[in-house]
Amino acid sequence: MAGSPFWPVDEAAVAALLGGPPVGSAWKVRMVALVIAGGAVLLARGRASWLAMAMIAAATALATLAWNGHGAMDEGSTGWLHLGADILHLLAGGIWVGALFGLLLLMMRRAEAIDAAHLQLTHRALHGFGAVGTLVVAILVITGLINSWLLVGPANFTALGTTLYGLLLLAKLVLFAAMLGLASLNRFRLTPAFERSIAMNDHDGALMTLRVSLAVETTCVIGILALVAWLGTLAPPASGM
Repeated sequence: MAGSPFWPVDEAAVAALLGGPPVGSAWKVRMVALVIAGGAVLLARGRASWLAMAMIAAATALATLAWNGHGAMDEGSTGWLHLGADILHLLAGGIWVGALFGLLLLMMRRAEAIDAAHLQLTHRALHGFGAVGTLVVAILVITGLINSWLLVGPANFTALGTTLYGLLLLAKLVLFAAMLGLASLNRFRLTPAFERSIAMNDHDGALMTLRVSLAVETTCVIGILALVAWLGTLAPPASGM
């Protein structure tokens, strides 16, 4: 970030980064939150209170990333709007990504370890995330529009295909649209079919279809995270840089 070599460490630059708000403060809060989250997970063993603490600490750590990105580039009321939208965008994205990996863990269990209780648990998880996912998508769309308006600017929308930033953003939107399509397919077609297959004691085909769908959706989200990391290194059109 300072443009200095990786080694030797520029102690003055590191001290300035950690000591100067808001990036340094956000980093310190993030480190504390991650330690708390890790400790709570180790102590949880299925206890709801520790799991809740881990979730809150992890959400706090994720939210602090907003101060390291473009969400912290504005000032005044616009700055607070941008930062708030970025925080909500991060949290909603974190819920979706976390749910995907959790569902994959349920889905990828060895065949000999899958019993009726596990099938019912998997269905409840899929059905439960369907309702939560609607709210998550709404938050992602609204905050995404706000961020795009502030980062790209209305005058630059038609020229998105002519810049690297615009092309990466368009690629991200394509992957997001693909995730929306797969999520809708899972909720309205594949999950009900899985429920029926459980009732008929013939779940292998429905389970495999869900596995493939979730694997493709997870691949899309990994691509989105890579694009977001790349976009974070580029100057947005609205910055005038």
